[in-house]
Order: sequence, then C-alpha cells, then structure tokens
Amino acid sequence: MNEAHSGNNLIPPSLQFPSLVASPGVVADRSRYVRQSPYSTGYNSPRSKSSFSLPDQIGCLTAVRMTASAKLGRYFRRLIRFQQMDFEFAIWQMIYLLVQPQKVYRNFMYRKRTKDQWARDDPAFLVLLAVALFFSSLLFSFVINLSFLGFLAFFLWVVFIDCIAVGLIIATIFWFISNRYFRRVDDQDVEWGYCFDVHLNAFFPVLILLHVVMPITFSTLIGYDSFLCRLYGNGLWFASVVYYIYISFLGYTALPILKNTHIFFYPITFLFIFYIATVTAGWNISISAMDFYHFRAENKSRLY
Repeated sequence: MNEAHSGNNLIPPSLQFPSLVASPGVVADRSRYVRQSPYSTGYNSPRSKSSFSLPDQIGCLTAVRMTASAKLGRYFRRLIRFQQMDFEFAIWQMIYLLVQPQKVYRNFMYRKRTKDQWARDDPAFLVLLAVALFFSSLLFSFVINLSFLGFLAFFLWVVFIDCIAVGLIIATIFWFISNRYFRRVDDQDVEWGYCFDVHLNAFFPVLILLHVVMPITFSTLIGYDSFLCRLYGNGLWFASVVYYIYISFLGYTALPILKNTHIFFYPITFLFIFYIATVTAGWNISISAMDFYHFRAENKSRLY
C-alpha cells in the first residue's frame, strides 16, 4: 500500500486524475450555469422564495426586497421630498407615452432587475400629472366659465375622483383579474402598485386628448349641433379610450408571468360600434361632458 501510494507521487502532475471533490470556487462558478425557468423574473410573492438567490446569500435583489406596505410607506414619504424626485425622467416618460409607449415599459423591466419591483418608487410622475391637471383645469374654467371656487372644485374633482379614485378601482379590478385568470405560474403574482402605475401611464394621453385638445377646439370644432362636430368630438373620446386600452395592454404584456393579454383589445369593437351609433343618433358626447363638468363644479347648469 505504501509503495503504491509513494508510486503515485512519482506520476507527473499533468498525468494525474483531477480530484473528484470540487473546490468551493468551482461549485460557485458552476452555479452560474444552472438553468432557470423561462418565466422566472426574480419577482416573488410573500409566500415564495426568489429563484435568483439562496437563503444564505445576500445579493442585490435580496438586499432591497421590501414588503408591499413598506414600499407604499416609502412612496408616500417621498411625496413631500421634492429634492429626491427625478422630474426630468418623469417628463421623459410622459413624452414617450405619447410617441413610443413601449420604451416606457422597457424601463419598468430595468427597474425590476435592479430594484426587485415593477411599480415606481418615485412619485415624480404623479406630481407632474397633478400639475398638468391643474393647468388643464384652468383651461376648462375659461371655456365653461367657472368661478374661482368652481375652478377649485373642478380641480379637486379631476385629481382625486377622475384620476386617483377611478384609478384605484381600475387598478384593483385589473390586479384581481390578472392574478386570477392571466398568470402562467402560481408562485408569482402581479404587484398592485404596478397596476396603478399602468393606469397613470394610460391616463396621461387621455388627459392630453380630453383636457387639452378638447377644450381648446371646443368653441370652434365641437360645440355645435352638426354631424362633423359630433364626428370629431366623439372621435376624441373614442381615441382616448382606445389609447387607454392600448397602453394598459402594453403594461400587462410587459409582465412575462402573464398570458392572453390580447383580451384587453376585445372591447374596442364594441366601442367603435358605440361611437358610430352616437354620431348617427345625434348625441354630442363632448357637449354633454361640458355640461356635466360645469354642474359638478358650480352645482348649477351651464349657460350657453
């Protein structure tokens, strides 16, 4: 035995068999080539573990993982810290939501890889959206002759009811439907905050069409009882709803854990039929909306 053992030491190192026990460095190096699930995105629900990090490791995603309540608390705390908001990037997002919305959701994917969350952690977009609603409310107050108190009421209604409250309802509905019917896997779910961000993204083009273009062109192209005025005015509402659906579709399609997101396009056919029916029936939706806005703000009918 000793001779055999000593004889083995005489074999040159280049001809010796490698040890069957791999060193820790080799194991760590080989772990990089472990195949991941095609739907693995790094996102994990509170009941599951991330597939990107082991329990005894602290990586980038593990270090920043937070509960939903902690993320919400951090978001609201940053609402009063304007120096920490990236307004330049929020303006960039608003511009690209109008010209190339797919690019905005690519940034959401980057945030998921770096911060382990899909939803925004910077409230700058929401703040700029409120500022845009403030100036559009000023525009509406001139078009439909609102008083100062009527302007304040109109602004508060638009921000807290039309944008935020309706957004909370829509985000909750889409969050429930996507997690209940559209998920590919059971151990990953859609963040509610991301659903609300999708609503805010889709709401901005609606704001431009219905709170900027419509009041500017109301007195010249919409506010008359004619076929062309109805065609143009109702067309603005149809285009805004279709754009809202399209940007929502892009937002949920960006999530690799969801399937069958093309279902979002199904209502467009019925919306087009409704658009043609209203134009043919002689109903100018924009005039009705202006009357409603005035009554809601001033609590009295609008004078023509």
